[in-house]
Amino acid sequence: MDDAESLSRVQKDLIDGSFASGALRFGTFTLKSGRISPYFFNAGELSTGPLISVLATGYAAEIAKLGVKFDVLFGPAYKGIPLAAATALALHREHGIDVGYAFDRKEAKDHGEGGRVVGAPLKGKRVLVLDDVMTSGKAVRISVDTIRAEGGEIVGAVLLLDREEVGPDGKTSTVEDLHGFLGHEVVSLLKMRHLITWLKNRGDNSSIEAMEAYRAQYGIKQN
Repeated sequence: MDDAESLSRVQKDLIDGSFASGALRFGTFTLKSGRISPYFFNAGELSTGPLISVLATGYAAEIAKLGVKFDVLFGPAYKGIPLAAATALALHREHGIDVGYAFDRKEAKDHGEGGRVVGAPLKGKRVLVLDDVMTSGKAVRISVDTIRAEGGEIVGAVLLLDREEVGPDGKTSTVEDLHGFLGHEVVSLLKMRHLITWLKNRGDNSSIEAMEAYRAQYGIKQN
């Protein structure tokens, strides 16, 4: 998809809502990687009923299109928890796909039922991981370790936003690295290119210039 291609309704609604809520911001931001980014996306700000509804609808549609067979959605703590729960509901209501959902704790519970994972059991199950913004891929990799330790099988990952940046090696993207690590599909609702398309539709030339310059320096080659 190139920048001139129109956004889907879900993509437009999601970017509109993210910008209005402050989840998506344009300016100057220092990332954990040390890179100076012209935009920042904080999925934690998608915290209203309408926004989580749009987000879950988008995840569910992407998962249905992907067509992978799975039993459980896994959302890494903490942001992945509402994503997994809302998406499981959207899959049931909108696509007739009935699956469980689970999430991890930051620290294992040593009383009551104990354990590290809450929700649907993972042992012997096919598990699809949800995550928000793909930067380093660390959250998904930790989730993979947790799921495998519980006896589950990873069958793929679905992201909210792929920043489409090359990794530290300057050659491959984080998503490509993660695809190789998982051995399964890694797809996303939004990519950096979609944000640029949205800006072009708004005529925000200053932000477009900054985004294009950043992509020229750190972006993966466009298909």
